[in-house]
Amino acid sequence: MSVLEKVKKDYSTSAITYNDYSNLPSGRLESQLIRIALGDCANLKILDLGGGTGLHARQAIELGADCVDVVDISHEMLQMGRNVEASLNRRDLIRFYEADVSKSITHLPLRSGGYDVVMANWIFSFAENVDVLEGMFRNIVAYLKPGGRFIGVRDADPWSPALRNGKYGGSCTWIDKIPGGVKYLCVLHCEPPIEFEGVSLEVIYSGTSEMYERFGLSNITIVPYESAETVQRNPDFWELFLIRPNLAVVQALKALN
Repeated sequence: MSVLEKVKKDYSTSAITYNDYSNLPSGRLESQLIRIALGDCANLKILDLGGGTGLHARQAIELGADCVDVVDISHEMLQMGRNVEASLNRRDLIRFYEADVSKSITHLPLRSGGYDVVMANWIFSFAENVDVLEGMFRNIVAYLKPGGRFIGVRDADPWSPALRNGKYGGSCTWIDKIPGGVKYLCVLHCEPPIEFEGVSLEVIYSGTSEMYERFGLSNITIVPYESAETVQRNPDFWELFLIRPNLAVVQALKALN
């Protein structure tokens, strides 16, 4: 079973509790950093690759986005997102499509003019080799308008002490070397806990801009952790995390021509 097939199974069984991740310390930090990266979304059209239940898509709508299209591999996660939208009596602000974002998604009825922002949060953590990773980047740049912004959460340090005891809401119970990177088992300490196997290639977790630049993205930066309200309010709590962060929110731009 490939990593993507395994993660589809893992996320499908945990879809009902996944939204609880946003209540964990690392989930709150991630949401705040993404909100900072998104900024004012007025009149923007956004594509959320690997967007699951639409956690960050709903953030973008709150920030003024015209619409968000979510693409994810898990039918169950997408259905949870549709249920949330129905509970809010909203139609078509967020559209949900099932597909593997490492492969061509031209069969989906996505917006032909492209998107002002493409989000890809954690999808690189399921790229078991460079071919899969490149497929993800191809979709990012193919649907991003010239001058548009990329925003994504990625692994930073798979060996971070922040992942040892679940202090921040997540932990790794094992981590193994694979060609070009690592494979690990992640536990999100929701109730009940969510477990999934992830993969991180060194070209991603090392922080190099190589892959981004190869696909025409520039101005690659990491949203400063200290800009998040949760860190500002309780810097002592986040001290261990800040020594060697295990996640990063990346921003980049697509060239105008």
